[in-house]
Amino acid sequence: MCLGIPGQIVEITDESRLMAMADVSGVRREVSVACVATPDLKDLIGEWALIHVGFAMSVIDADEAAKTLDALRGLGEAQETLEAMAQGDAALTGAVQEVTS
Repeated sequence: MCLGIPGQIVEITDESRLMAMADVSGVRREVSVACVATPDLKDLIGEWALIHVGFAMSVIDADEAAKTLDALRGLGEAQETLEAMAQGDAALTGAVQEVTS
């Protein structure tokens, strides 16, 4: 399964190589915009795109980007909760073993 993460194109870094800077949740990284290129690459500045392994795969609207970012944050929070529960279970199991030993 592939996961595309919304990022906003903030500048064109190399027109000849179809490269741009994308802001992905506050982290900037250079990505290829070859898959979403327009005749004037500067038209992409400010647009949201799904970013996957260094490529802007498709342009999406701001609402879809916000919903996807919220869902990804929710998944992260769910993962943190599961890890905390697992740590609690491990601690409880260790305490039970100490009492029964």
